Amino acid sequence: MRRERGFTLIELLIVVAIIGIIAAIAIPNLLNALNRGRQKRTMADMRTIGTAVEQYQVDFNFYPKVGGIVDVSNLASYIEPTYLKKIPTQDGWNNPFKWDGDGTNGLDYTIISYAKDDKSGPTTWKPGNRTTNFNDDIVFSDGMFVQWPEGLQQ
Repeated sequence: MRRERGFTLIELLIVVAIIGIIAAIAIPNLLNALNRGRQKRTMADMRTIGTAVEQYQVDFNFYPKVGGIVDVSNLASYIEPTYLKKIPTQDGWNNPFKWDGDGTNGLDYTIISYAKDDKSGPTTWKPGNRTTNFNDDIVFSDGMFVQWPEGLQQ
C-alpha cells in the first residue's frame, strides 16, 4: 500500500498562526524604526539648512530677510548654489519645512518641521524641550535644536 506524504490541515494552521504572531510583533517595531529614520533625516536636513544660513550670515552680517512663516524654499535665492547646491525643502514625511525669519532686522531665524501629522504644535518653545511623539514639531532656531525628539517614541 502506497502512502501519500504531505502536511495536514492542523500543521498548516499552526504554521500560519506562528507567522501571524511573528508579524504582529515585528510590524510595529518596523513602523517605529521607519518613523525614527524619518526624524533623523529631518533633523540632519534642518541642520544642513541652518549651517548654510549661518554661512550666509557670516558673509553678509545678517540672516536672509524672509519674514513670516513661509516655506523654506523661499530661501533658495539666498543660499543656492553658493552655500547649498540644492536646499532640502521637505522633511522625512514629505511635508514642507517652514522658515520663520525676522524680515525687519534679519537677526534670528527658526526652521520648523511639523513632523508626521503636518500640523503646527505649540507656538512657544523653550530650549531643551524634548518630545516623545512622532507628531511633535521639530524646531531648529539660531543654530541649535530647541525642540527635538528623544527617547521612546509613541
